[in-house]
Amino acid sequence: MYHGTGEKSVAAINQKGLLPMGRLYVHLSGDKKMAIMVGSRHGKAVVYKVSSRDMYRQGYTFYRSVNGVWLTKQVPVEYLAEL
Repeated sequence: MYHGTGEKSVAAINQKGLLPMGRLYVHLSGDKKMAIMVGSRHGKAVVYKVSSRDMYRQGYTFYRSVNGVWLTKQVPVEYLAEL
């Protein structure tokens, strides 16, 4: 999975991982193209690849919303790779 954001959020994400920031869940995209579109809404897009398989194996839960967005409570830094 992927997460798209604006470049202003990169420092915080690299330090703390992905947090819901006032939402119930972190929103993830199933493909890189969608993550770029989402990130572009926040300025210059930055995309992270999420090691969701490893997270799942470690007990993290994922949900898929009716509009296709993937949701999880948080993504720790060790499961993120900036593309």
